[in-house]
Amino acid sequence: MPKPLDIDDFLQGSGPILDVRSPGEFQQGHIPGAISFPLFTDAERAQVGTCYKQVGRESAVELGFDIAGPKCGEFVRAAKALAPERHLRIHCWRGGMRSGGMGWILELAGFTVHLLDGGYKAYRRWVRETLATPKPIVILGGMTGSGKTQILQELAVLGESVLDLEGLANHRGSSFGALLLPPQPSTEHYENLLADQWAKFPSGRPIWLEAESRRVGTCRIPDELFAQMDAAPAVEVVRSVDERLDLLVEIYGEASTEGLVQATERIRKRLGGDRTQTAIHHIQSGNLREACAIILDYYDRAYRHDLERRPRDIPQIDISGLTPAASAHYLHLIEKISHVDTLVDAPSEVSEEAKP
Repeated sequence: MPKPLDIDDFLQGSGPILDVRSPGEFQQGHIPGAISFPLFTDAERAQVGTCYKQVGRESAVELGFDIAGPKCGEFVRAAKALAPERHLRIHCWRGGMRSGGMGWILELAGFTVHLLDGGYKAYRRWVRETLATPKPIVILGGMTGSGKTQILQELAVLGESVLDLEGLANHRGSSFGALLLPPQPSTEHYENLLADQWAKFPSGRPIWLEAESRRVGTCRIPDELFAQMDAAPAVEVVRSVDERLDLLVEIYGEASTEGLVQATERIRKRLGGDRTQTAIHHIQSGNLREACAIILDYYDRAYRHDLERRPRDIPQIDISGLTPAASAHYLHLIEKISHVDTLVDAPSEVSEEAKP
């Protein structure tokens, strides 16, 4: 019989992870790196579930065998292609019949199979516990167009631990944030991605994160992590307005006119009717820089208003004229000299109104 492993041993084991839940369950959220290997399609799973509720467990099990039986050869051939060394890790939702049945089939075919004790449900408990694990954090703040994302990327090149909240969410955290980016993951899978990286960061070294509101697009930063962010020391990078406008035009210059207009319309109530119409006119005329200047002025005022409500000042570092790589080197050097514990301790949340 396939051997069950606890979550830690399962994640550290060898061989591909096969998620035998239905495609819909997998899409909602899965272990990062796992492969969708469904025992049932979404429709078949619904059919078995209905049978279980209306007729009973025994009939549902028989129906499951009727559905899965003809697929056994296909399962074995697919598993051989995925795991030529014949080592596999398999899980379903609760570590029950679906993973047990698939494990039995593949073990008979000569595979060494390990099951996740408690299934994906146990993994989700691990996610919450992992994100609640305290680790040192440094929050990187700055006005729209300061190049925070690029600086974080360069800090990672320098060997710093960086958790890219926006990159994992496929969103820049604003009304314009989804432009030119792939669809967002579900909040559930976003949490999985965050926990996967959080667990891998070495202990004792600070982890750099960008200042964010509780939501990055449709993805919500989990409370366990946000509480740590909110208590972490922060630093704000400062650039000239011209440099920030240059960066915004570079980022959004390939976006469609329709997408830019729709994003501007979404902030009409906060931007004001006249300013919104003027910005849209510039977008439609191909003058994105002028449109960005109007929108940027609003966000700057909102950002400053948000900072004025903070109980402590956040130290500022002027990086005007510096490339993202040079800025990262500068921050890297400052952190090395002063260490994270000496940075001013300031709340990190940036309200949605202060986001770009």
